[in-house]
Amino acid sequence: MRRLLIAAAVYAASILTAHAAEPAAPLAKVSIVFDQPLPNVPGKSMKGVLVEYGPGGSSPAHIHAPSAFIYATVLEGAIRSQVNDGPAKVFHKGENFSEKPGDRHAVSANASETEPAKLLAVFVVDTADKELTMPVSK
Repeated sequence: MRRLLIAAAVYAASILTAHAAEPAAPLAKVSIVFDQPLPNVPGKSMKGVLVEYGPGGSSPAHIHAPSAFIYATVLEGAIRSQVNDGPAKVFHKGENFSEKPGDRHAVSANASETEPAKLLAVFVVDTADKELTMPVSK
């Protein structure tokens, strides 16, 4: 019985060690490509955010600044996205989606494990909102 317990413990440890050695999915590279106050809407700005995913890349679940309305267009590859409790969808180059203030972006990931993907997210947001994205637990 003792040998069986030792063997089970060694087996469990080897599985946990192998799992811990697996590389995590690479995170997205996020760059602000423009930030422009809207001259006819005091207190509001338009910000362009380029999100680049390597193969298998993703972003953690997140919300955006409370005032943010977002319109995103896929520039390259395919993006898997899930907003709030809606279904996860794959958007291909040239397709787009939007997020309303308060929406929860549960899934944002490259739909491919072998090809890169890019999207441009255009935010209309309160100029005072400096933090555009905040992580949330799934």
